[in-house]
Amino acid sequence: MNKPIKILLAEDEPSLGQIIKESLETRNFEVLLCANGEEAYNVYKTENPLLLVLDVMMPKKDGFTLAKEIRRENPTIPIIFLTAKSQTKDVVEGFNIGGNDYLKKPFSMEELIVRINALLKRGENELNIESIALGKFIFNLKKQTLQLNAKIETLTHREANLLYYLIKNKNQILERSFILKKLWGNDDFFNARSMDVFITKLRKKLKDDTSIQIINVRSYGYKLIY
Repeated sequence: MNKPIKILLAEDEPSLGQIIKESLETRNFEVLLCANGEEAYNVYKTENPLLLVLDVMMPKKDGFTLAKEIRRENPTIPIIFLTAKSQTKDVVEGFNIGGNDYLKKPFSMEELIVRINALLKRGENELNIESIALGKFIFNLKKQTLQLNAKIETLTHREANLLYYLIKNKNQILERSFILKKLWGNDDFFNARSMDVFITKLRKKLKDDTSIQIINVRSYGYKLIY
C-alpha cells in the first residue's frame, strides 16, 4: 500500500472531527486532527501536511485567519473550508483569502473525499510549474509572482490561478462556466461578478505590456491575447 497522504483537519466539534478523521483514514489518509486554529497552525509548521481542511468558526483562531497566515508562507497548499455559514459574502471571503474549495455543513463524507482527491490531483498536475513567459513578464504560478525586469509583484492565490488558466488557453476563449466551477466552485451570479473583479485586477497588473490583452467575449468568457 502507498504511504498515507497527510492531511491537517481543524474542527472544534469533537464528534464531527472524529467522524471525518476515521472516514479519511479508511481511504489511506493520515489525518492530523486539531481542535482550534492555534493548535492547527503549530501542527502545520511541524508536520508539513499536503492539504488542509479547516473549519471556519473555531476558538483561539478562526479558519479564515489561519488560512491567511498559512497562505503568506505557502501559496500553493490546497485548502478546503468547512462551515455552517451560507451567506454568499462568506463564501467569497473564503475564496479571496486563498481557499480552493468550500463545503457547507452538513455535507457527505463522499463529497469531501472527492473534493480532496480532485485538489491533490490538480496539485500534482499543475502546481509544479515554475516560470512562464507572458509577453515582457515572467509569471511564476508556484510563487504567485509576476515579474517585469526588476519589479516583482505578488499575486493572490485566486489571481495566480486565474492567470494560469488564461495563459493555458491563450488566444482561445476561456469559458466563464468552466473557470467559475474550477476556481469558485460554482457558476452562480455572485461568483461571476467576483471573477469580473479579478479580471479587472489582472488587466491593471499587466498594463505595462500593451501587447497583452484580456478580451471579454460577451456571454462566453475571456480571451488572453499576446
